[in-house]
Amino acid sequence: MAWNENGNGKDPWKRDGDEPKELDQIVQDWQKRFGSILGGGGRGGGSGAGGIALIVLLLIAWGLTGLYRVDAAERGVVQRFGKFIEPVTMPGLRWHLPFPIETVDIVNIEQVNDFPYSTEMLTADEWYVYIDVAVQYRRTDPVKYSFLVEDPEQTLQDVTESALRGVVGTSTLESLIGERREEIPARTIEELQETLDAYGAGLTVTSINIETVNYPSAVEEAVADTQRARNDRERYQQEAQKYANDIVPKARGQRERVLQDAEAYRERVIAEAEGDVSRFSALLTEYQKAPRVTRDRLYIEAVERVYGDSAKVIIDTDGGGNLLYLPLNEIMNRSGIQFPNAEPARDPDASSPRTESEARQEPRDSRERRTRQ
Repeated sequence: MAWNENGNGKDPWKRDGDEPKELDQIVQDWQKRFGSILGGGGRGGGSGAGGIALIVLLLIAWGLTGLYRVDAAERGVVQRFGKFIEPVTMPGLRWHLPFPIETVDIVNIEQVNDFPYSTEMLTADEWYVYIDVAVQYRRTDPVKYSFLVEDPEQTLQDVTESALRGVVGTSTLESLIGERREEIPARTIEELQETLDAYGAGLTVTSINIETVNYPSAVEEAVADTQRARNDRERYQQEAQKYANDIVPKARGQRERVLQDAEAYRERVIAEAEGDVSRFSALLTEYQKAPRVTRDRLYIEAVERVYGDSAKVIIDTDGGGNLLYLPLNEIMNRSGIQFPNAEPARDPDASSPRTESEARQEPRDSRERRTRQ
């Protein structure tokens, strides 16, 4: 049929032999089908039993939607009509009343999350710096994380900016790029965690790493000088430590030697004193037996100690009152006697010089021989 021809009341889209169906007829057909399933329409008890079974299956399927699994690193927060139901569910296969009665939020309390943060701020000495940090945190309290703060992650970023500005604003540029740089993250974490706990965000900041600290080119030369001075200081400290490592063991060894010498001297003096006491005790016994003889012997021994090492000339005063001429130098030279403080004559054939004890012993031996004679 052409587009301009009259259809004579016929539908141009209808196939030949089909009867047109109205929309209300289709709706009625579907109503009859559901009525038969649910037991309507008076078609017997079989259809009613099938409807009950379908309802039971639907209820079972709806109930199974309440099953959920909690992993070892997770905790579940169950809400009944939006209210928290204690306790927090532990790991395992769990069930709650299906939606919309109850819902559950699964929170991982061991996963470490991080986010970068960059900002521009002024230091305490009024230098303009560009700082990049990386913040790592965990969701340690699932209840607070789910209820007390609307957006904990956004709150963390806002609080990070505030804490970082507070710390950097009270620090100098030298502390940001020098040895005290490690103090900045610790101070920032302390202030950041204190604020998060006050908000009840349920988050714990584990670390803050300062990635970069950039500063204007106008201060690059001053920063370079500071770095060179820091390197020189470290080098001097290393040299001083090296010197200390070398000199301290020597000083300790010298101290030990001095202590040992002092201990040996102490023992020697004590031994000599004890020997003197023993000799004095023995002498006291002899003196009590013969006082005069003991005094004479002590006198002679004292004179012997005094004049034993001295050059002596003995003159008989009983020979008369004539004036005597004594060529002492010639006499002593012939006798081999030296004046005090003069260098003793050395025997070229002697193998070794006499010791002081041997020199003292020789006059004593000669006197003993004269006494015996």
